[in-house]
Amino acid sequence: MEYLDQIISWIAETLKVSEGLVVKLLFTFITFILLWAIRQVALKLVRKRVTDHRARYSWNKGTAYGVYIIGLLLISRIWFEGVESLATYLGLVSAGLAIALKDPIANMAGWLFIIWRRPFEVGDRVQIGDHSGDVIDQRIFQFTLLEIGNWVDGDQSTGRIIHIPNGKIFTQDQANYTKAFSYIWDELSVLLTFESNWKKGKKILQEIAEEHDDLQDTAREKLR
Repeated sequence: MEYLDQIISWIAETLKVSEGLVVKLLFTFITFILLWAIRQVALKLVRKRVTDHRARYSWNKGTAYGVYIIGLLLISRIWFEGVESLATYLGLVSAGLAIALKDPIANMAGWLFIIWRRPFEVGDRVQIGDHSGDVIDQRIFQFTLLEIGNWVDGDQSTGRIIHIPNGKIFTQDQANYTKAFSYIWDELSVLLTFESNWKKGKKILQEIAEEHDDLQDTAREKLR
């Protein structure tokens, strides 16, 4: 302990700051290192035991959020010892943030709603307002879609990435193409002119339909 005290005193004299500040910085650094190490160990265990990509993604996001929240609480206790309680400190901070950061708070509320009610998950195909696409990422303030449709006929990806604030789920209509039922009804138009051999066209389409007849039985079972 004497050796540690000497190091703290030396750092304080070198940086021209108080020893109390040095101690707080030291504890903050140790907290960061410990939380980072714990998260890395947890993710390493998950990679060994979990092969599903969605589950890995959920673990990666969950551990990140957990580390952020725990780190915020621990560091707040280190730096704000003068406040009577952490609840008082968080209350004061929340009041200020509610006034100054209305939209980010709405986005955080939207994120909590998405995590709790799960209107969609990563991998789902959804439509939010005028935007449609596959959900490829979820964050505290926004979620990300790989866009489909728009100027491209059919449900082919356009190649564009769309970032949508989480708060939009409270004000925009939502449609989920994937939830509960993995199939959607669609229509394929085939143009036949008066000079076309419609009998041959009908035969070709019938052969294609019979080739994929197994999908019809699977869809009927899921619908039931």
